[in-house]
Amino acid sequence: MKPELIKEVLEQSRKRGLTLLAPDSTTGELTARLLGSKANQTLLEEIKTEADRFVQTPDPELTYSLFRVYGDTGERLTYERVYFERRKRLNAFVIMTLLEPDNAEYQAAAFNTIWSICNEFTWCLPAHFNAGAAKLDIDLFAAETGFALSEILLLLGDRIPDLLRKRIEGEVEHRLLRPFLEEGPYGWETADHNWAAVCAGSIGAAAIYLIEDDARLSEVLKRVLDALECYLTGFGDDGACAEGYLYWQYGFGYYVYFAQLLKAATNGGINLFASNKVKEIALFQQKCFTDGNTVVNFSDSPSESGIFMGLSCCLHGEYDEVAVPDASLRAGYSADHCGRWAPAIRNLICLKEEWIESVHDKPKWPAESYYLPDVQWLLSRHITEDGGSYSFAAKGGHNEEPHNHNDAGHFIVHADGQAYLADLGSGMYTAQYFGPDRYTLWCNGSQGHSVPIIEGLYQQNGASFLATVKEAYSSERYDQLVLELSSAYGHPKLEQLERRFRFVKEGLPILTLTDTILFAESSGEPAERFVTERFITFMAPELASEGRILIKGKRQLSIFYDYKVWEPIVTSRSDIDHFGRERFWYTLDFHAAATAGRPLAAPFIFQFDS
Repeated sequence: MKPELIKEVLEQSRKRGLTLLAPDSTTGELTARLLGSKANQTLLEEIKTEADRFVQTPDPELTYSLFRVYGDTGERLTYERVYFERRKRLNAFVIMTLLEPDNAEYQAAAFNTIWSICNEFTWCLPAHFNAGAAKLDIDLFAAETGFALSEILLLLGDRIPDLLRKRIEGEVEHRLLRPFLEEGPYGWETADHNWAAVCAGSIGAAAIYLIEDDARLSEVLKRVLDALECYLTGFGDDGACAEGYLYWQYGFGYYVYFAQLLKAATNGGINLFASNKVKEIALFQQKCFTDGNTVVNFSDSPSESGIFMGLSCCLHGEYDEVAVPDASLRAGYSADHCGRWAPAIRNLICLKEEWIESVHDKPKWPAESYYLPDVQWLLSRHITEDGGSYSFAAKGGHNEEPHNHNDAGHFIVHADGQAYLADLGSGMYTAQYFGPDRYTLWCNGSQGHSVPIIEGLYQQNGASFLATVKEAYSSERYDQLVLELSSAYGHPKLEQLERRFRFVKEGLPILTLTDTILFAESSGEPAERFVTERFITFMAPELASEGRILIKGKRQLSIFYDYKVWEPIVTSRSDIDHFGRERFWYTLDFHAAATAGRPLAAPFIFQFDS
């Protein structure tokens, strides 16, 4: 969209003030609405508890020593824990200042925290900071910080002293707006993943709040809109987020926050929601939960996630088809370890009480199946007559996706929110995690996924190492996905690796997995080839009898196999999770020998006994 056209829309219909963010006429009316909302009461109590805890402790300092930890060791959490605590303090103090305007202690804490954040050496994380760079860095968190401070100016209004107001405006101008206009373009402006949405959306939001001149604002918005178009190219028409649900909630969330501000600021003149692709992306959330808070956690996604009810209500307001999830699935206030302002305040302000309900002792998600062709995911939820909730998900794809794992052909099996066959999700983010050794880590390489190992060879990294979908079918009775995976390995003698899933949804569900593995014959080379079928689980597998292994959780899963073909081996493993904690899990390996020139095809049957 050309700057001239944007400027024309702004000159004709630009709106300012609180109505950009909330339907209320004044902050007093907003405060009264929030305090009077029954749906918000638990969340308000959580915020007050956090603010009261923080107000008893001094603001933690981001020291030089902390800043150097990443550069010296590649470890991120030491600095980031302090950085994110400062953002959490900001959120809690400001929200309580909004809710209790006569509380001098909250107000002083809010103003001191704002001042302290304005004093930070950089708003970027050390992992994203480039010392000596020709232009000022703008990363995800720098952009988010500018968005937050700009919106706080709007909400607290004249209560913010003039000196502090000028300080905020000056820092956002110096750290975001001026470098964005004068030193860009930035690499994330052409990214097709969350960076484009978060950075551009946050800068656009700050610009809407702070830039008075329509011509200058138009220049910012033109670049922001271009970046958001690049972000959308990372999605296919099916709306699936290949980065995983966490990054849908994050990246697409910031797309939505900006889109709503832009729509309000232009009185509907620029409406990013008038797009079928955006609508399909909005529908992704209700497709990727297996039960309760449990997620289909392919890629760098956690296994569980609370729902941002504010974001869900925003999207339901735009599209009737978007479901507002059950109230019991709401993310707790402290669930976001990064302390992001934008979702935190919208979980309060955007919540629509009339859309919120809770269905006790019933499945929180309906029985549905989806095949998402652009990411090659099959997702299936099955509800039995007694209310049992069973889920199966499998993926094709390629091995150079955003936040990639080498996992073409991987699958998970859940029951009542428990993972019987699991995805490890994301590990601890370090320099190694995003460096050349990424796929030596269990959670990223195919060795940590439920996919075959071919003569000791794992899947390779790169877009050419991929799955080819031969069949994808979904019906009320069963779902089926057939993939050819030989290209994912780069093994010169592997002619065929067909993986066939069939998930039968009658009564207690049964998943049949059949891999057909064929090696080419070659003179002068051994005819016998060794393969391993690997499955990942957090529950200790038990050998019940020859040909049957049990995985016991709240329910019991039997794995049937041909014991004359496969030799099972269970190995206890551990690695470090996203939050720096050691986690324990198991590889369940089945070893077999294949003869070159003859297909090996011996099925595995996964059957719930309860």
